[in-house]
Amino acid sequence: MQIIQQILFVLLSIVAIWLFTKNAKSIIRNIKLGRDEDLNDNPGQRWKNVLLLAFGQKKMFRNPLVAIMHFFVYAGFVIINIEVLEIVLDGIFGTHRLFAQPLGGFYTFLINAFEVLALLVLVACVIFYIRRNIINIKRFISKDLNGWPRSDANYILITEIVLMSLFLFLNASDTLLQARGAEHYAAHPTGNFILSQYLHPVISGMSVDALIILERSCWWLHIVGIFAFLNYLPYSKHLHIILAFPNAYYARLEPMGQMENMPSIQNEVLYAMQPELAPTGEQAVVQKFGAKDVQDLSWKNLLDAYSCTECGRCSAACPANQTGKLLSPRKIMMDTRDRLTDVGKNIAVNGAFKDDSKSLLHDHILVEELNACTTCNACVQECPVSISPLDIIIQLRRYLVMEESNTSPEWAAMFSNVENNFAPWKFSPEERDKWVEELK
Repeated sequence: MQIIQQILFVLLSIVAIWLFTKNAKSIIRNIKLGRDEDLNDNPGQRWKNVLLLAFGQKKMFRNPLVAIMHFFVYAGFVIINIEVLEIVLDGIFGTHRLFAQPLGGFYTFLINAFEVLALLVLVACVIFYIRRNIINIKRFISKDLNGWPRSDANYILITEIVLMSLFLFLNASDTLLQARGAEHYAAHPTGNFILSQYLHPVISGMSVDALIILERSCWWLHIVGIFAFLNYLPYSKHLHIILAFPNAYYARLEPMGQMENMPSIQNEVLYAMQPELAPTGEQAVVQKFGAKDVQDLSWKNLLDAYSCTECGRCSAACPANQTGKLLSPRKIMMDTRDRLTDVGKNIAVNGAFKDDSKSLLHDHILVEELNACTTCNACVQECPVSISPLDIIIQLRRYLVMEESNTSPEWAAMFSNVENNFAPWKFSPEERDKWVEELK
């Protein structure tokens, strides 16, 4: 019987790791569809961003209570899963509590610490579930989240609650079996743990055989749940658990108000003003202005899309969104990820991208959304994982204006004034200082 369990466990592990690797490779391939962008400068500052923004969750602490609960979930879930190493080794070798004897009292200390964290994770997840589904905080009831995104968040919270409960019942049944001298359990004594012992009255009426079934069930469900969670991540917003770290490292270090100019546009203006500087001979073909589809964005934009937590802090801070306009920075990131997923599936089926007559611009993100943006950078400032919806908005708007000549009359008038009067207003440069004369 034991050897059968070991074989099943090894097969389960191989399948779970193979599936995750396959999906991870697809995501990496999709991200690499973006334009090249060099973001390797100033490694010291980049590692500092990883420590403060990804590990330390610095931006989350603008709301300390929520930040602390989120930190419990994040830290607790990561730290508790250190025990997965022991579970994996027990599953492969058919042992039980492999580290208990070598670590002695320190092992009991570790499991006690894990139990405290498990309880904190469980309580925090219950509170987060209530906030999302009962209190109805505005950014969680937005139509952006209708359908799968809202269900996705709830599935993850429920899964974490179940996994933490399984962990506590696993310890409770194990220690009770040790106390009753059950074979295989009494041989690896750990003593009672700080929290799971309070579950003993709930299960003390069970026979030894029933307790063994409970312990084995919790053990298997716990590890199967972790493997399932691992393979659910590529389809979920919770992929940010992994991608928040590289995304923080590759965050742009320029001031938030600084926009990236296109050298080809700058040169075109320069040559118009100083024709003598224009190169002679055959010229290189000018690249597309702006972005129409995900392949026109940079790989960092696509990494941003996969890293989005869908928390809605960007949309809650967006003045356009708050005044009822169609723009939602969160939706910009979700639409980019959805389109990128479709493009990836297209490539997987056809071997290379086959034109599907769709694009990110127009089919997913509308002109009205883009025109509502004030480029105030509020969304960039608020994002806890260093995402820039604004960069995608600017590139899509650049395509609208420079490739499609699609702009509002107000913008067209402003562009004309800038071109003719060197200012957004319809006053000639010669008349610009008339207000000074009127003061005299």
